[in-house]
Amino acid sequence: MNRPSAITEAITLLETSVHPRNHLAFLSQDEVDRLINRTDATLYPLIRSCALAVLNSGVATDDSLGLFAQYPDFDMEFERHPRGLKVILKHAPAQAFVDGVLIETIHDQLFAVLRDLLHSRDLCQEPQELSPNECSNLVFQILRNAKVLESNRELSCIVCWGGHSISKSEYDYTQAVGQELGLRKLDICTGCGPGAMKGPMRGALYAHKRQKYVQGRFIGISEPGIIAAEPPNGVVSELVIMPDIEKRLEAFVRIAHGIVIFPGGAGTFEEILYLLAILSDARNADDPLPVILTGPESSKAVIDSYMQFLIETLGQDVASRIEIIIDDAVAVAERIQRGRDDVKTYRLRTDDAYYFNWTLQIPNALQSSFIPTHESMGALQLDENQEPQDLACELRCLFSGIVAGNVKPETRRLINARGPFEIQAAPRLVAAIDSLLQRLINENRMKIDGNYKPCYKIVSKH
Repeated sequence: MNRPSAITEAITLLETSVHPRNHLAFLSQDEVDRLINRTDATLYPLIRSCALAVLNSGVATDDSLGLFAQYPDFDMEFERHPRGLKVILKHAPAQAFVDGVLIETIHDQLFAVLRDLLHSRDLCQEPQELSPNECSNLVFQILRNAKVLESNRELSCIVCWGGHSISKSEYDYTQAVGQELGLRKLDICTGCGPGAMKGPMRGALYAHKRQKYVQGRFIGISEPGIIAAEPPNGVVSELVIMPDIEKRLEAFVRIAHGIVIFPGGAGTFEEILYLLAILSDARNADDPLPVILTGPESSKAVIDSYMQFLIETLGQDVASRIEIIIDDAVAVAERIQRGRDDVKTYRLRTDDAYYFNWTLQIPNALQSSFIPTHESMGALQLDENQEPQDLACELRCLFSGIVAGNVKPETRRLINARGPFEIQAAPRLVAAIDSLLQRLINENRMKIDGNYKPCYKIVSKH
């Protein structure tokens, strides 16, 4: 398995300053005041953790607590400046700089953090309490403010999901798929981390150069708890920080013109379940969004196990919404291109926007923020006496909680203090869930270093 690890020795710069540029420079006086005076007690720690993550861009790690421990003295100060704002970085990771100057993409990502966290804060202090319409509007406004949405652009946004901890053969395949997508002048959007999030971007970057496609985009969408564990990879050119995982997932499906899924761990399965809960909603029956699950020949067994789990839990009709292509990067790209054309036809017929799928109906349960605690994980309704769509929502929360327990700092601290989550499920579901999770563990898909201690226990309901 290909397991690049995080840096082992923290080398820092004592102090340096940077200024925002272009659209990232547009901060209000109130926003500047809040940064300088730190009047919002919860905002600065959030900014600091996300900023430290982007300053470690390109480092393959999923150990957020370890990352913070490496740079305990990292700090940020803010000063008013004629150009709006000066950010003073103290004890920042040295690998983010060349000859003392911040790398350009990391510079933009740093100010993207400020832009998105301040903007989402202004829009809503409690995003977990939004109504469905308010949630979608918040997602739209954050993406619009980040200049992700372009009304005059051809449909080209292909979302790629997959694991951060994958084998070299799987990584090479993700890169091959990305290259075929890039040769067709398609843009790539991922969760912005390493592994299957980096591979398609890297492949498409090379292909865009071959096609002289200078408008190519590499969009990374993250959220505060995830980016701290998965710093942006080195190819991400546009970074967006959503308030939480639910807004992040909604952003993916709203802007996607096609979705390619590679094998991964619990996070990838959370994404699959989120998507299937939407596509199994009768209101979305006519939406032609193409969804491809693919991997090299060596990944066929794990892809088969994915589909077996989905069929056993949600049924054949729901699982069939995902198309399987094994070891054929060209076929994946061709199918995505045809599907993209169908999406364009559908959007024209329904008068929906090319850049944001407003007509897609998202179940309320998927827009409500799920905060994993021992109580909320223990209260999940994991039984078969419900509609597949509802079970998919509950299973999504299960895998979301496992992801949080694996990588998110606050949830890891909770696990360290109280022990693993205890999750109750119907006996048949216990067997299916345990079998899938054990396979992910055995194949080292949970942690980059392969050293994984489960943050959960699955037990049968009496």
